[in-house]
Amino acid sequence: MSIAQHMVPPGPSLFARLCAHPAARVVLGIVVTMLPITLTMLLADILVPKPLRVVWPMLLAAALSVSAYRWFVIRLEQRQPTELSLRGAARETGIGVAFGAALGLTVAGLLAAAGAFVITGSSDSWSLLLKCLPEQIMVACFEEILFRAVVFRIVEQRWGTRAALLTSMVLFALAHLSNDNISVMGIAMTGIASLVFSACYLRTRRLWLPMGLHFAWNSTYDGLFALPMSGHAARGWLQVSLSGPEWLTGGGYGVEASVVTLVVWGAAAILMLRQRPANVLAH
Repeated sequence: MSIAQHMVPPGPSLFARLCAHPAARVVLGIVVTMLPITLTMLLADILVPKPLRVVWPMLLAAALSVSAYRWFVIRLEQRQPTELSLRGAARETGIGVAFGAALGLTVAGLLAAAGAFVITGSSDSWSLLLKCLPEQIMVACFEEILFRAVVFRIVEQRWGTRAALLTSMVLFALAHLSNDNISVMGIAMTGIASLVFSACYLRTRRLWLPMGLHFAWNSTYDGLFALPMSGHAARGWLQVSLSGPEWLTGGGYGVEASVVTLVVWGAAAILMLRQRPANVLAH
């Protein structure tokens, strides 16, 4: 018998064993996804004069974030990123955009019916309506990859769908704690929104539907209506006056801290999760 037959094959490397652990893969996926977008925006602010920092840094950051996630899946998980496959992407994104716009207009309509939402005028330029789009494309791509493709997907694979819904909801809400004018209602609404985004992912096992929904909702209250968005300053096309108690209007955080928004998104979460596909992982 040869010496080679007695040799024990080398085991997996420490890095390979680390990547095999779900918690470690979540952390690594978060780092890989966040790094390119953070560096792109930081370097653009440092190296590029402000007049030239229009549109492209955010779109570049979104593209690099998607590319980094694809690298993570292909090289470290050693599979194809089917959640980003292009077949049917336009249709699913369009449905998500329509859904997000419908939620946004429903909330505005209910607030208007309550006398709390009044359009007082509009900007002289349509550019304000379009100015927010690059940023909201970046936000929708980055946050849905981070919280659905990395956190939700990996946690679900190991601990089941319920654990993934809870984990992604808590982390998504915590990620917004540093926003200006955050409130208990705003935190609760952010958590409910995460459930709806995750339900969209469960419907298709792809990212296009939640990305479209996320983009459309943010754009409605950042580009169409000039209202604070998650605590950020208002800059939309239609000037809006909100009047009434903070629990109704959302105050400085925007309508995402309104009880009306909480009820509308809560109803959407219940309906979508009740209709989720049967192939969920309930460990």
